[in-house]
Amino acid sequence: MKILVTGYNGQLGYDVVHEGRKHDLEMVGSTIEDLNITSADEVTKYIHDLRPEAIIHCAAYTAVDRAEEDREIAWDVNVNGTKYLAEAAKSIGAKFIYISTDYVYEGIGDQPYTEDSKISPQSYYGLTKYEGEQVVQNLLADSFIVRISWVFGINGNNFIKTMLRLAETHNELKVVSDQIGSPTYTHDLAKLLIDMVQTNKFGVYQVTNDGYCSWADFAKKIFEVAGCSVKVEGITSEEYPTLAVRPKNSRMSKQKLIANGFEPLPHWEKALTHYINELKQEVQNGR
Repeated sequence: MKILVTGYNGQLGYDVVHEGRKHDLEMVGSTIEDLNITSADEVTKYIHDLRPEAIIHCAAYTAVDRAEEDREIAWDVNVNGTKYLAEAAKSIGAKFIYISTDYVYEGIGDQPYTEDSKISPQSYYGLTKYEGEQVVQNLLADSFIVRISWVFGINGNNFIKTMLRLAETHNELKVVSDQIGSPTYTHDLAKLLIDMVQTNKFGVYQVTNDGYCSWADFAKKIFEVAGCSVKVEGITSEEYPTLAVRPKNSRMSKQKLIANGFEPLPHWEKALTHYINELKQEVQNGR
């Protein structure tokens, strides 16, 4: 099976390509240097020349705060780019996986959102990602929408790497404690996406590692696992203002995933331990 993965230089795209190769699948990872997804003509030619049997669309404009100001660019990447890829996939009969986000929801309350919960993005980033979902669903019957949150992986920057870097110069840190969600380890998610793309169980799914925590709880566990002596003080979202509104409730139910026979991801604490060990291995290997 030949699979194109956009956003190969990102956290998820990188792991998806490498996971697929473990399964002897023909994986093609593209970056902006290979393919400008905001050019309809370039996308059409690239897809028709490559003729993948599936596209896993990981590329996105993910700078949540900057998207509030760079609206045209965010829309061009997340909506137009997705549209061009979905149209090209349709023209050659390729399956399509679109990576979405918890930001499509309003982000209030304390109950887990289901795939059918009301959509009400509170940020421009969230709006563009939902519009991308709509484009895919309107164009393609053979598609998967996969909503994820709080991503961390070996290739690129993330919350864990930021915390470990700050631990080198800080004994105490203030971290938001009223935003609750689930971390998502790209190593675990990549395995599921590779399994999913080889099925015809199309639809909207929510995929994160198991369990919930706040960012402050996450930070405390990071320092515990990494052996860092850093005190974490929980603060409110209001005490740490950002340009874009962050969801306070990012809990997402994984019942549809389980009901369709997919294996849920391990608990986030187990994923974190695996990831910290992976980071240490990278350091030992001089990477």
